Amino acid sequence: MAIGDVTAVEGAEDVHYVDTGMYDVPEYGSVYVIDGERTAVVDSGTGGDYERIAGALDELGVDELDAVVLTHVHLDHAGGAGHLLAAHPDAQAYIHERGARHLIEPDRLVAGTKDAVGDQWQYYAEPEPIPDERVTRLADGDTVDLGDRTLVAHEAPGHAPHQHVFHDADAGIVFTGDAAGLYVPAVDSIRETTPPPQFDLDQARRDVSTIADLEPEILAFSHFGPRAFDEAFLNGYKRTLMEWVEAVRRKRAELGDDDAVIQHFVEHADEMAGAEVWGQRKAEAEARLNTRGVLAYLGEEE
Repeated sequence: MAIGDVTAVEGAEDVHYVDTGMYDVPEYGSVYVIDGERTAVVDSGTGGDYERIAGALDELGVDELDAVVLTHVHLDHAGGAGHLLAAHPDAQAYIHERGARHLIEPDRLVAGTKDAVGDQWQYYAEPEPIPDERVTRLADGDTVDLGDRTLVAHEAPGHAPHQHVFHDADAGIVFTGDAAGLYVPAVDSIRETTPPPQFDLDQARRDVSTIADLEPEILAFSHFGPRAFDEAFLNGYKRTLMEWVEAVRRKRAELGDDDAVIQHFVEHADEMAGAEVWGQRKAEAEARLNTRGVLAYLGEEE
């Protein structure tokens, strides 16, 4: 796929995904379009890639959007929600009850994101606040009714406490958000995502089990694109997380300084997963963010 391409999800009726070109990197960010009785998108990009999402809706003939379903409130997933709702006045945003306030008053989230992503902020747009009455708060087990299908929200707080994965049992799809890591189709592997400040290793591993227990046919990754469900493949992400956290733990014990640990992994980003497919700049940004998240988690352990 190339940036802007819209592709059908194989085996899933009326579900497509668009390469949003997130961070100017092909095959990094995807937004799903469900063109059913009630139309929906799952996740909404950074806001900076809104035009590609709007273009995908046009290409698919979706004139009116009913639902913007957000796996969590991190701005690479929820940043475009307000822009979509402004363009579609009958649409409603659906988000974990713990994340709703950040859609309504995004200033605190924006400040935290700027601190976390550094110069990557250039790829974002300032989020549009969403009126309270257009935000539907979801708890574990709540549903989003799309007429001919239902999305069931399942708690998956290891990556962030305001995260759900959404299960469409009829279509056999789980929209994973970041609960199953970053899928890289070019090498058919899953890479870690462990951002600050609330990554939790044990819970993240339980979230993988939550998805596996649903036994879907398709895993719809937000980063990037769908893949056929394979329990062994998915469970491999648990090992990836363990190995990554242990690598940071060992380097922290060796260097004794968090800034030095971060710098070490940034300097070795080309030796880590990601650089060969996303480019050096994005690989370094991932290494910095993921290391900071693990260090925050290790700090909470103490």
